[in-house]
Amino acid sequence: MTAAADAAAAEPAIVLAGLSRYFGERTVLREVSLELPAGQTLAVLGRNGAGKSTLLRILATLLRPHGGTVTLLGEQLPRRAWAVRGRIGLLGHEPLLYRDLTGRENLTYHARLHRVGPDRVEQVLAAVGMERRADDPVRSLSRGMVQRLTVARAVLHEPSILLLDEPRSNLDPAAGELVEPLIGRSSGITRVLTSHDPQAALAEADLVLALNAGRAAYVGPPSGIDEATIKALYA
Repeated sequence: MTAAADAAAAEPAIVLAGLSRYFGERTVLREVSLELPAGQTLAVLGRNGAGKSTLLRILATLLRPHGGTVTLLGEQLPRRAWAVRGRIGLLGHEPLLYRDLTGRENLTYHARLHRVGPDRVEQVLAAVGMERRADDPVRSLSRGMVQRLTVARAVLHEPSILLLDEPRSNLDPAAGELVEPLIGRSSGITRVLTSHDPQAALAEADLVLALNAGRAAYVGPPSGIDEATIKALYA
């Protein structure tokens, strides 16, 4: 590995320094700071409205921060957002699939946007077990099948960062195991994960951000957050 490659590998994948975001007079995120090394997983905990989804949208370059700085893969947002969008995979509440198109047509469309070849489309369809239903319109598929296609879309372009908002929702245990190599800890991808199951999220995390009304109530390793703190977050 060259010296330049060593330096790139040592650089944190995500750096937040005093990140703040407002909606009108309401503060959604207030002065959140952390560093996440490449290849590690950040679990974001907190009740509904704590700021988890807003944080993911900022990291996905869909929202601008109102204060502080955000650096992804060495590029500062929003000024250099164009340089990192193609290296981010987003798996959120919305599947970002066209309901009247088939799964294969949706993935082919996204592949063209990312300049990915057709072989990769077939590869991810097989990886999520959707080869047989790939030519059915998305509107005709079950929620679990749509979620599998959503996983396929998120990893289609082999992103450097995965933003995962309840990624296993609507998946049965077998489907969950199927997508694990793509979006799980074993993928080796830098991940930011939100979950309504804090214990499951902690089991996957290298770093934890606990949000309470937009403030960082805890930033540190999963071993440093106790059950009382977790209960207080969701009270």
